[in-house]
Amino acid sequence: MSQERRERGKEKLGNQVPKSKWVGRACYAVLIVAAFGLAYYLGNRTQHRHDGFAHCLAERGVKMYGAWWCPHCLEQKEKFGASFEFAPYVECGIKGDVHGVAQVCKDDNIQHYPTWQFPPTGERVERVFTLQELSDRTGCALP
Repeated sequence: MSQERRERGKEKLGNQVPKSKWVGRACYAVLIVAAFGLAYYLGNRTQHRHDGFAHCLAERGVKMYGAWWCPHCLEQKEKFGASFEFAPYVECGIKGDVHGVAQVCKDDNIQHYPTWQFPPTGERVERVFTLQELSDRTGCALP
């Protein structure tokens, strides 16, 4: 008799998945979405961890002169990550013209990239700096 009941139960269910399996699948889906959300949040938060440092450099009058086509400038920008948007940057390159130099850089007599200018003396240094070196030179604290 129990065999007959099982057969009738299978006929009623057809290809349906029992409710308990749907609950388990839904829990897994929620956990996966939550894990991706957490990873995105943590990754995005750390990309902006130097915002305050970049703002401090700008407030102190530090400047970085660079060009969009310069590989060393790209290396310097990558050290700041997403926080570079707040760094005191002067673009010397003219988009689409590798040999063109912006007038502001001509006026400031910038010859090589990247060039950092440090106040109050106006000292210029032509190289890539670590963030720690910039912190030591300017007194801006790193996170």
